[in-house]
Amino acid sequence: MNSFGRIFRVHIFGESHGDCVGLTVDGCQAGLPLQVDDFIADLERRKPGARGTTPRKEDDLPLIKTGVFNAKTTGAPVTILFENNNTRSADYEKQRAVPRPGHADFVASAKFGGHEDYRGSGHFSGRLTVCLVAAGVIAKKLLAGINIQATILEIGGEADTEKGLQKAIDAKDSIGGIIECVVNGLPIGLGEPFFDSVESLISHAVFAIPAVRGIEFGTGFASANMFGSQHNDAIENKTGKTFTNHAGGIVGGITNSNQLVFRIAIKPTSSTPLEQQTLNVQTDTVENFSVKGRHDLCIALRVPVVLEAVTAMVLADLMLLEQKIPRILP
Repeated sequence: MNSFGRIFRVHIFGESHGDCVGLTVDGCQAGLPLQVDDFIADLERRKPGARGTTPRKEDDLPLIKTGVFNAKTTGAPVTILFENNNTRSADYEKQRAVPRPGHADFVASAKFGGHEDYRGSGHFSGRLTVCLVAAGVIAKKLLAGINIQATILEIGGEADTEKGLQKAIDAKDSIGGIIECVVNGLPIGLGEPFFDSVESLISHAVFAIPAVRGIEFGTGFASANMFGSQHNDAIENKTGKTFTNHAGGIVGGITNSNQLVFRIAIKPTSSTPLEQQTLNVQTDTVENFSVKGRHDLCIALRVPVVLEAVTAMVLADLMLLEQKIPRILP
């Protein structure tokens, strides 16, 4: 539900227009240096402000409530809060009768009997990705020597992101994109066959990011058009290095010490000013509708740091399970 991980376990909570959103991280190594400044760089990368992102701006200063003493983790759960200060809930009050296409409005109301906080998508909002980023900051600190980097490959099918954004602006619509994540420095042996394969765990975490619609590892779907002799990665030496890396660093669900490579597809932002037809649940009629308020033209622009975060969460948990990270910092 709202928790993920076995040893490095992350729990997120809050709503977009509630008092705050937050997270609790259990299983964090004791003695890890941790202070507010450690979070700033990644939180800034997630913030809106660039062309194509929402004008809603929050300070996003982490309020560390538990699990840290004298600027080091204690081994107890780490709880962090982020206050919501820049909300405009009236924008959503007006739209209550018309569930927005592409959003969770309709299914959330059906599932929770109308008791859900619908303002700004409530608990379904991308606002909660700030919690994932914060968890990722802690996980990255645990993964010393392992580098995780996500980059935008294309927006709207264009490698030139500005060109892709302009397509959406010209159409008065929103647009999606593709993001690649690359991890260097992983050891051989992380992951288990079948249900706890590295691909399975990363995919599970990745789909916690709102707007993700697809994932592929290594050559991904392109491998369906290759011969086995082309796709197989021949082993070069005893470190596990292979001559090619079509598998993306994972074989049999287990890391093989090569570069971990995967890509995700991000859908166009569901909120679009372009007029559509959808159901009015109060009148039970289909009517013209367009979404008002503050929204990202392209949510993919803010996803790379979130993708790095959930990847780091999975890898930190796997490293702890393999006892490659000590539970107490020497």
